[in-house]
Amino acid sequence: MQTKNIGFLLTDIIRLMRREYSKSDLGMTPMQARALVYVSHSEGIRQVALADMLDIQPITLARLIDQLAADRLVERRPDPKDRRAYGLYLTDAARPLLDKIDKEVDRVRKIALQNLTDEQANRMLEALQLMHSNLSHSSSL
Repeated sequence: MQTKNIGFLLTDIIRLMRREYSKSDLGMTPMQARALVYVSHSEGIRQVALADMLDIQPITLARLIDQLAADRLVERRPDPKDRRAYGLYLTDAARPLLDKIDKEVDRVRKIALQNLTDEQANRMLEALQLMHSNLSHSSSL
């Protein structure tokens, strides 16, 4: 594989995976699903921290959270340590949806990896994790 094209290939893979996710009946965007999953792993997280994790602008996340709150999937609660801040929490209605999201992620993963051996898939994942780490901690070359 020509490494010069890796960015284009990764972008295209993401586009194709998103297209496959859009076939699901979750009734939410992939970004909304990601936000729910992140909140489930870090209940009480502040919006600014979640926006950073999702790599989106805080105002964009605010609209996304407004929709999830209107759908009664997430609620904002005052932070007991800082009255100006609010933490994000899943509602009971969101919990069954997380199972559906997990099943959908697994379905798309199986499609994407269907012709790879376990060893190939594991090596690819290790390489992608290393690339992620390199870029996350980059001070530029």
